[in-house]
Amino acid sequence: MIVGIEGTVERKDPTFVHLNVNGIIYEVQVSINTSNSIQDAKVKLFVTQVIREDANLLFGFMDTNEKKMFDTVLKINGVGPKVGLAICSTFTPGTFAKVVASKDVSMLKRVPGIGPKAASRILVELADFIVDGNTESENGAALGEAVMALESLGFKKDVIQKALSGCSGDTSTLVKEGLKKLQRL
Repeated sequence: MIVGIEGTVERKDPTFVHLNVNGIIYEVQVSINTSNSIQDAKVKLFVTQVIREDANLLFGFMDTNEKKMFDTVLKINGVGPKVGLAICSTFTPGTFAKVVASKDVSMLKRVPGIGPKAASRILVELADFIVDGNTESENGAALGEAVMALESLGFKKDVIQKALSGCSGDTSTLVKEGLKKLQRL
């Protein structure tokens, strides 16, 4: 299984890159965000390899969060690599996490290849999508823990999401804020 590739850019298009790795040129499919991030002649990409009956495809990402997002959406029934790459091209991982958290079907329908049914299914299956590796993720992790804590107290997830929208802080602060707001609802 190939998990990373480093080489010299031979050709770059918005949706793919040809990388020369010690004389062998690989075609790596990339999102538009990753394509825009490639500035140097030498590049290192995190890779997801998809092996099918008729193809052996490489999908490359500059950011580990974007790779995680791609890998996560591929696990959803009916979402293939093309739609996964379209999602990565349309949203940054942070924006995608916000779309999923707010259950914004209309935003998700903007992705080419996703209709209303697919958007709803994706949002249901990714209700707990959290981004790793930055301050936004620390808030996301704390928010996820706070949501689980409040769910264990018997509150419904959609009500908790409304109560915690706009709140930030560590887990205990979020739980306290959520409890205060949930008492009023």
